[in-house]
Formats: sequence, C-alpha cells, structure tokens
Amino acid sequence: MIDYQGIFNTGVEISLLYVPKIVAAIFTLLIGLWIIKLIVKVTGKAMIKKEVDASLQGFLRSLVGMMLKILLLITVISMMGVQMTSFIAILGAAGLAVGLALQGSLANFAGGVLLLLFKPYKVGDVIEAQGFIGGVHEIQIFNTILKTADKKTVIIPNGPLSNGSITNYSTEPQRRVDFTFGIGYNDDIDKATDVLDSVIKADSRILADPAPMVKVLELADSSVNFGVKVWCKTEDYWDIYFDMSGSVKKAFDAAGISIPFPQTDVHLYKHE
Repeated sequence: MIDYQGIFNTGVEISLLYVPKIVAAIFTLLIGLWIIKLIVKVTGKAMIKKEVDASLQGFLRSLVGMMLKILLLITVISMMGVQMTSFIAILGAAGLAVGLALQGSLANFAGGVLLLLFKPYKVGDVIEAQGFIGGVHEIQIFNTILKTADKKTVIIPNGPLSNGSITNYSTEPQRRVDFTFGIGYNDDIDKATDVLDSVIKADSRILADPAPMVKVLELADSSVNFGVKVWCKTEDYWDIYFDMSGSVKKAFDAAGISIPFPQTDVHLYKHE
C-alpha cells in the first residue's frame, strides 16, 4: 500500500526546508532589482555631473546594470541551496553553449567596445553608415541608436558598424556645399557668373575663406552648366543647401537669364 502519511511527512519536511529559502530568494531578487535600478540611476547622474563623455554614459549604464544583475542572480541561486561549485560548472557549460548561439551579440558587444575606444563618432554627431543617415542619439552595449531628420529611430548593431565604413559629417568645423546651375546657350556666361557671385556674397553664412568657386562645368545637351562650390560652417550646411537654389532662381529671373529645361522638337511631314 502507498504510504500517504510518509509522503505527506516528506513533503512537509521539504517545504520547511526550501520554502523559507525560496521566499528569501524572491524577496532578495525583488529588493536587489530595485537597488540595481537605483544604482544605475545614481551612476548616470554622477557621470553627468562629472561631465563624462555622452557617448560613454549609455554604454556604462547598461554595462553596470548587466554586471550587477549577474551578481544578483548568482546570490539568489546560492540562497536557494544550490552548491556554487556545481553551479559554476553548469554556468560554464551553459555559457559556452550560449556563447556559440549568440555569436552575433558578442560581436556587437565587442564592436561597441571598439567604437568607444577609437571613437569614430560620438553622441550628437551626424553619420552615414549601413545605408542610414542620422544623428547619434545613444551608444549602447550592443547597438547604436540614430535619429533621422524625419524623426525616425534607427537601431544599428555595433558589430557591422565597427567593421564597416562610416561617414562622419560632424568631425570637421567646415563643409563644402556643391551646386550645379544651368543657363541657356543664348545667355551671357559672364553675366551669369556675376549674378552667381552676387548671390554668394549676399549670404553671410558662406565663408570667404576658403574662397567660393564659380566655373563653367560642362556644355550639356540643353544648357551651359555652372559648378558652384561654397564653404560654410557645418551647422549651416543644410540651410544653405536648400536656400541657395531658390536665391539663384530669383536672381536669374531678375537678370533675364533663362534656366533651360529639356525640350523636344516634333516635325510633321505630309506625304502625297
């Protein structure tokens, strides 16, 4: 016959042995997570106060939080009566398996470390990488977060970023803006050059040194094309890029200079 009384007594003994440990472990886990959240928050404020590089702040907050959570997990497991020697052996084997399964994530972590060491960009820079252009919003352990001009959030893994090409538009204090403007073949080239020079001089954002350049670029099919190259401060680049075309159009109209567009002549022949 089944000894129900023995089973019950054994269950009571196990409960008395493990339930207090489990309750204590759960309590420790909850309190520990709250303390970790507090420590990460305080660490972030301390880095801001110490004026730590903004590129490092998000990375270090994530790293501190992850390491503290690992220590908390080990503490909670040991409180439940698991032998640490056996647990470390199991953890090592599991770590190997997880490492093989998460090679991409480990590569992203290593990429994040390399990005912070060599600093090809920092928070606030405008970069082009992996087919995206945007401002660097945050550098995390595994990813870099970009904010595009049309308010999209782009999350790019750090692994490809550390191994791929990156164009940083914010490194230099000055940038060159290139334009191409066409005039008709019947228009005066010298007059068009003077008009373009006057538009450039009228814009205070365009730098005099390096000197702007206005040259005939090519004799195209329907127009004589001018190449215009001007220099400005990096923060003025896009404003000049969008404003210049409108200013040149108005100036050409005022000076009677035509801006040609492709045309097609159709000849009709009547056959008897």
